[in-house]
Amino acid sequence: MPLRQLRTGTGRTAAAAAAFLLVSLTACGEDGDSASSPGGRDTVTVAALPLIDCAALYIARDRGLFEKEGLDVRIQQVQQSLQALPALAKGQIDMVASANYVTYLQAYEKGTLDIRIVAEAIRAAPRMMEVLVPEDSDIKTVADLEGKKLAVNTLNNVQSLTFNEILAKQGVGRPVYRAIPFPQMGAALDKGQVDAVHAVEPYDSSIQDELQARVLVDGSSAPVEAIPLSGYISTGEYVDGNAETLAAFQRAIKAAVRIAEEDPSVVRDTLPTYTKVTEKQAESIDLPVFPPTMDAAQLKRLADLMEKQGMLKKPVDPATLMVK
Repeated sequence: MPLRQLRTGTGRTAAAAAAFLLVSLTACGEDGDSASSPGGRDTVTVAALPLIDCAALYIARDRGLFEKEGLDVRIQQVQQSLQALPALAKGQIDMVASANYVTYLQAYEKGTLDIRIVAEAIRAAPRMMEVLVPEDSDIKTVADLEGKKLAVNTLNNVQSLTFNEILAKQGVGRPVYRAIPFPQMGAALDKGQVDAVHAVEPYDSSIQDELQARVLVDGSSAPVEAIPLSGYISTGEYVDGNAETLAAFQRAIKAAVRIAEEDPSVVRDTLPTYTKVTEKQAESIDLPVFPPTMDAAQLKRLADLMEKQGMLKKPVDPATLMVK
């Protein structure tokens, strides 16, 4: 898929986009309180990114799984999960799908947001996120990246967190991270603004196809294989007042994950309906793991890694944040 098809072209900063989201939600009359739709179903407003992480959310919607559970799930798209944090804090949305755990665990630790984890979205899988370099680059090994400019979507977040562990395992130095949104990574690499990019699907495959970029290392390799990357995040206040609604939401997502596990082609068919992935690209991109249930031990593995690298100043036990 041509890179130009993946670029958002909005030019908004994260703060402006967050403000835009807040205004849009307010204009729609969605105040975050659990309400009933005209059909008598409980309304749940979910902010979601146009990424593979949200596949189960859209499968559940399109297959009528939410409706079967008596829910009216309304999806608001955002470009970064960070953009949805203010709206979630103000109760203008009920949940964030594909929420980056690092961002939201940091907000919880700082007291900015009393988060709850409703369900896992994805865990890392082979080749779903990779470090790419130009085909003719002098960078041949991971060690060659030391001191070079590596693009990540957000600084001090899950990409650098996991990649730092890969580098430490190999005993090599770190690159200099540069914040470049996923849709702009291909252009930055092509223009020589960075030496390498840490891209996730579908941008990973797109950059390889468009620029014939070379894979330097799999970002999901040891010691961070199968690590949790994103989830469905709500707040303590919403969870306390909407236990039955959230239980219904969890059942619908679990059913959608079961469909995805049994027939991955459903995921591939769904992706072009809410992302800029083409049908042709969807046939070959590498899919993540969609966990059917939450695993406290796996989530703690991520939190411990954050503490180890200084992204958390004190221990956080994700088991205490899980909605059971």
